[in-house]
Amino acid sequence: MTAMIRLARVAKTFPDGTRALKRLDLEIADGETLVLLGPSGCGKTTLLRIVAGLEMPDEPGRVFFGSEDMTALPIERRNVGMVFQSYALFPNMSVAENVGYGLRIRRELTPAKVDELLALVHLDGFGARRVDQLSGGQRQRVALARALAVRPRALLLDEPLTALDAKLREQLRIDIDRLLRSLAITAVYVTHDQSEAMALGDRIAVMQAGEIVQIGTPRDIYYQPRTAFVADFIGTMNRLRLNGAARESLFRPEDTRIVPQGQAQFSGTIASVFFLGDHTRLMVECGGTQLVTVETTQRRQFAVGERLHLAVEPGALLSL
Repeated sequence: MTAMIRLARVAKTFPDGTRALKRLDLEIADGETLVLLGPSGCGKTTLLRIVAGLEMPDEPGRVFFGSEDMTALPIERRNVGMVFQSYALFPNMSVAENVGYGLRIRRELTPAKVDELLALVHLDGFGARRVDQLSGGQRQRVALARALAVRPRALLLDEPLTALDAKLREQLRIDIDRLLRSLAITAVYVTHDQSEAMALGDRIAVMQAGEIVQIGTPRDIYYQPRTAFVADFIGTMNRLRLNGAARESLFRPEDTRIVPQGQAQFSGTIASVFFLGDHTRLMVECGGTQLVTVETTQRRQFAVGERLHLAVEPGALLSL
């Protein structure tokens, strides 16, 4: 696919000497949703701000949209839409005025266009309301509609769901995914939430200390992590020395089976039981300093102190 956004030799050091980004190259395909995932301070927001034109990369770094060099252009000349965690709405304007703000600046504002955008984010009939009359989820929908109003070349989202409660995050995650797929817009999405990254990303770029340490599809990142950091950051990862091996093996909780004693690779005692509805999570003491996490769909009752015999699915063991 054609690269819609291309970063070449991009790095960022702030005036106080803080090196936020080490030099990197990155291509984002036309219509792709790329998620920048990592802990606080890893450089993901700095990278997004460089794409947006809110920060300049260190020389000789360049930012391209298609074949156009955008490096020296400010955000207002890049035709990007931005959605922030804090909504960044105008409190003195109605919902319709917020959504139509960019269209009004461009002299393209019509009530029909605003109504179409509100329908797109499931806010039909909300145009006359004040922003302070909306819930957090509704405000984020308004921010999304405003960002899309000017038909941006790229949509940039900086932790847009962090301020919302868990149920609302889940619903908006689904809505954003449907919206991005239906519009086929190029999007860069910043989050520290691995569930969001897995749900929304065509690809995920995992960042650590100013570097992209792995980039790939959600399945690649989850099942084939290249480093211990990626393995630990995405989902839950167990570490255990099996059969006297010199190195620890890594394996996922859902790849751990409860088996008869004669088929077991290791055994342990249940320390905690968490019933989660569709599955049960067991914390098992196996003689080491770390507990092993086991996830099972068995519907039987488990008890603290029960002895379990366990084996890992063939091919699911990692050694990093």
